[in-house]
Parts: sequence; C-alpha cells; structure tokens
Amino acid sequence: MQGTELVTLVNTQVVPICIFLIMMGMGLSLVPNDFKRILKYPKAVSVGLLNQLILLPIIGFTLANIMPLEPEYAVGVMLLVLCPGGTTSNMFSHIAKGDVALSVTMTAVASLITVFTIPVVLNLSLVHFMGEGSEFQLPLIPTIISLMGLTIVPIAIGMLIKSFAPRFADSSQVLVSRFGILFLTLLIIFLTYVQQDIVVSAFIATGPVSLILNISTMALGYYSSRWFGLNAAQTTSVTIEVGLQNSTLSMFMALTLLANYKMSFTPAIYTLVMLFTAGVLVRFLRARVNLPASQAQT
Repeated sequence: MQGTELVTLVNTQVVPICIFLIMMGMGLSLVPNDFKRILKYPKAVSVGLLNQLILLPIIGFTLANIMPLEPEYAVGVMLLVLCPGGTTSNMFSHIAKGDVALSVTMTAVASLITVFTIPVVLNLSLVHFMGEGSEFQLPLIPTIISLMGLTIVPIAIGMLIKSFAPRFADSSQVLVSRFGILFLTLLIIFLTYVQQDIVVSAFIATGPVSLILNISTMALGYYSSRWFGLNAAQTTSVTIEVGLQNSTLSMFMALTLLANYKMSFTPAIYTLVMLFTAGVLVRFLRARVNLPASQAQT
C-alpha cells in the first residue's frame, strides 16, 4: 500500500470507525435515568453546560484571534472548543473521585447539542480565519448527518446494549476507555509521521495557545463551580469536563471533513498538554475531595 493510499484509508475509514466505537463506549455507561439528572441536579448540569457550550467557544475564539497563529492553527483551536467532553474526561473524573454520573451526563448532552452547533459555528470560523472565498466550507445538512452518525447513533446503540446486556456493557467500559486513549496516541503518532517536516514548527506555534486554553478553561470550570456553590465532587467533574476536550472528534473533522492536516495539529498538541495537566489536576482535586467538609468549603 502506497503512502497516499494509507493516508486516505486512515482518514476516511480507520478514524471514523474508531470514533464510532469510542462514542458507543460512552453509550455503554448511559441509562435513560442519566438524562433525568438534568432535572434532579439542574444547577450542576447548567453550570457545566454553560461553560462547555458558551464560555469555552468564546475563550477559544478570543485566543485564536489574539495569539499569533496561522489561519489553519486558529481553526484548529475552534475545532477543539466546539467539541467539549468525551470519554477521556469521564475517565479522569473517575480517577479524580469526581461526580462521574454528572460527567457522563454533561458529555452526553453536549454531544447531542454540538451535532447542530458545530457546522454553523465552524463555518463562521472558517470564513473569519480563512477568508470569504476560502475553499474550506462544510455543507450544513450533510455535516449534521455525518456527526449524528458518529455521535448520536453509536451512543444510542451503546445505551441499547447497556439496557439488554448490562454486565457486558459494564465490563466493556474500561476496555473502551483504554482503547480511546490508545487510539488517540496512535493517531498523534500517525500525524507526526505524515507531517514530520512541520512538527517542530507546529508545536512551537500551537503549544503556547494550547497551554493557555487548557489552563484557562480548567480555571473557568473550577472557579465558576465554586462560585455557584457546587460540592467538591461536582466541582471536580465540571473542571475536568471544561478543560478536557474531545480532541479525537476535532481531529476527525480536520482530517476527514476538512481534509487538512495542518488544522489537526492544534487538537493533537492540545491532547499532549491536557493529558499532562489533567494528571496534575487529578492529584490536586483528589486531595480536595478527601479534605474534611469544613476545610473543603474554605
């Protein structure tokens, strides 16, 4: 298989199939009652979704404009902030002793909503950063259908499996989470290999904005949660959900829908940054959750 054939195969077949499996894994952890949590704990869910769906894109757009980025890298920032949450954030919420049910609920609801917001906001971003006459435009309805096929459909299949085979679903969740991390790692290695001539310059260009975006969004999630009086476990989950993005879906859109490798580098480098900072954050948040209630409130 020639190099171009391998690239085409990865972009058009391997990446979509793996994302489908990862999103189905998210559905394996969901039951219909999870969506009732929106009514049961409206404040926690509302704070998280406000951060994810409104404030996160605003921060990303601001940074993409004020940082010295090439247009493709700026679009990469927007791809990131339009794809909040993911199975990685759910896994880190579990490790950090956060409210995992809240984390999964936020990820699921955000995934349903962003199917319709991504094509609209991304097209506006492409016009803004790439120019009015840019070749990079996404047809609205086909893009929505494509995203539904990679998010809503596999989540629904996962929920059906959870309903009819709960033991299998529970035992598969850990494997799917590990697969998601492994696939993300392999995808970054693949991008580095294919575009090895610009890796260093891309890292220098997008590393600073990735770090600033990651730290600022985690701080947003943490302090907004505390300001609204969420408990320690809820604060942990909101912080992680806002700071860790679905970079796999971001890279899919760059590689498959937009067919542009350069746009995929910002999500790829952000992944490396967020996994490192998430590890540091987990140690801090686990310690805070373990504090006596009187100290945790201070």
